Amino acid sequence: MRDTEDMEADAEFEEGEEPSFSDPEDFEDDTSDQELLEDILKERPQEADGIDSVIVVDNVPEVGPERLEKLKNVVHKIFSKFGKITNEFYPEEEGKTKGYIFLEYSSPAHALEAVKNADGYKLDKQHTFRVNVFTDFDKYMTISDEWETPEKQPFKDFGNLRHWMEEPDCHDQYSVIFEAGERTGIFSNDAKEAIIVEERARWTETYVRWSPKGTYLATFHQRGIALWGGEKFKQIQRFSHQGVQLIDFSPCERYVVTFSPLMDTKEDPQAIIIWDVLTGQKKRGFHCESSAHWPIFKWSHDGKFFARMTQDTLSIYEVPSMGLLDKKSLKITGIKDFSWSPGDNVIAFWVPEDKDIPGRVTLMQLPSRQEIRVRNLFNVVDCKLHWQKNGDYLCVKVDRTPKGTQGLVTNFEIFRMREKQVPVDVVEMKEGIIAFAWEPNGSKFAVLHGESPRINASFYHVKNNGKIELIKMFDKQQANSIFWSPQGQFLVLAGLRSMNGALAFVDTSDCTMMNIVEHYMASDVEWDPTGRFLVTSVSWWSHKVDNAFWLWTFQGRLLQKNNKDRFCQLLWRPRPITLLDPEQTKLIKKDLKKYSKIFEQKDRLSQSKASKELVDKRHTMMEDYHKYRELAMQMHQEQRPLRLDLRGGVDTDELDSNVDDWEEETIEFFINEEIIPIGDLA
Repeated sequence: MRDTEDMEADAEFEEGEEPSFSDPEDFEDDTSDQELLEDILKERPQEADGIDSVIVVDNVPEVGPERLEKLKNVVHKIFSKFGKITNEFYPEEEGKTKGYIFLEYSSPAHALEAVKNADGYKLDKQHTFRVNVFTDFDKYMTISDEWETPEKQPFKDFGNLRHWMEEPDCHDQYSVIFEAGERTGIFSNDAKEAIIVEERARWTETYVRWSPKGTYLATFHQRGIALWGGEKFKQIQRFSHQGVQLIDFSPCERYVVTFSPLMDTKEDPQAIIIWDVLTGQKKRGFHCESSAHWPIFKWSHDGKFFARMTQDTLSIYEVPSMGLLDKKSLKITGIKDFSWSPGDNVIAFWVPEDKDIPGRVTLMQLPSRQEIRVRNLFNVVDCKLHWQKNGDYLCVKVDRTPKGTQGLVTNFEIFRMREKQVPVDVVEMKEGIIAFAWEPNGSKFAVLHGESPRINASFYHVKNNGKIELIKMFDKQQANSIFWSPQGQFLVLAGLRSMNGALAFVDTSDCTMMNIVEHYMASDVEWDPTGRFLVTSVSWWSHKVDNAFWLWTFQGRLLQKNNKDRFCQLLWRPRPITLLDPEQTKLIKKDLKKYSKIFEQKDRLSQSKASKELVDKRHTMMEDYHKYRELAMQMHQEQRPLRLDLRGGVDTDELDSNVDDWEEETIEFFINEEIIPIGDLA
């Protein structure tokens, strides 16, 4: 019908005459140019006085005409990295430059980038550049001499952000996403049953992430990231980053890094943003070509440095300035990968072979950039860097093809980081490596090697005498992953996904197999922070049926089966580092037997059939009874004088209080009467 009306309307116009598409006179357009032409308007020339793109560089060498051209080439090479330079001016006096220059960029944004990155650049021992925007001179000259006291900001109390650590029974918490992401819950772990702490609908749009010390819970939204914490999980902070997909925290929880593929522009880098968690302010933005190897930035153990690898370059930044360390990156031709030590400000990186130059692994101390160890490698195909949790050891897994042989040989190059000159031990493996993992707080490591169905699990011990001993090897294992307990000693060999969820629980103190079980189609394994419990799960994201998570003891005894509709993800809430020093920890372990009775009693209570809610209810009822009884006894005592007065001084509270006034009486009771006829007796 509508099409017919349009045809009739068109027929009213004469042949060759076009209809008018102009808006009516009373039409009001509510769409702004900013909405329609945002990308084009960004390129529109801005009204300016011509000096916004000019920078002033001080501490430039004073040279004569014979060296001026060389100086210009050096300066141009340094400052052209930040944008196109349209004009250069070198003031001169008595045939020599004055020690400062003016550079004009094609855009004010490029001038700001030059100030941010080149200020403090060390040209040589005598000259360190100081760079400012030209407009800063006017700003600093108009500063008032009168001090204005900053306005005091109100304090925001978010409550105790570590309240879960005060839980009397030391139950850990974990987050669960289910119903295909529609619901998110926080649970308190209990051996008998999971206890709900908080549950919300559509709390996140994709997934959640705990901060490294468990203080914050991060949720993902189309407009950015939100951080939650405190007793009731109130919103503490939010960061606006449209289309955010990935997140990473600094180890100290002071900074958070977000990635979005939607926000990057050539002038204003927005793909990766580093935020200050406490203030919510953006610290710096970076470009990103690809997020395939996330995190792009890797943090030092204390959060004081972060580093990024690009082609032939390793850039190390320092906080809180977010600027390059020493104002320049490291040029490392062919660098393939790098990793920070978990215990020291040491970076390990490796470079492959280049013609006659051997490959090498280098350990570098920061911020001094001193190379503390270099290890040459030959016939290298690939390397993987594996740090032990405390940074005591570094294992470099080296895949190589020896000359004159066919096939791949793997060597484990073990660096002893705490010994002088960092000695290196080598373990050679002639079978393919499936998985490798260090014991978190020890000197053992586990390796899965071979090919299915003959997959072997080997356990090694790095001894103090410079030897690496093979402790035990289990053959024919159904495993493709290794999961150590956070406290060490115990581990699980898991055959995830294609291996149908086979689980082997191992005690590495004597290398005994404690239990062999199965969680069919398990996709994930997560240890709790204490190492007492383990969760295996089948995620809806990887498998559409049998979605659930099961809770096990560290010995492989099944405690719970929790079926959640379209269960997606479970993450344990991390614990902060203990405040106890090694001596206090040692003393507690020594006196542990004193607390064993209390622990055993609590364990028996938790294993009883009565649920925790019922036990708590009975405790509450008993406490209420004791309070009522004390109140009643107090009232009874207060009313005693009144009772004595009403009863003539006789104290009836005691049964034998008036025994002298007693009188003995004999009372007869008629009990029964029976009549017997005499005739019956004859």
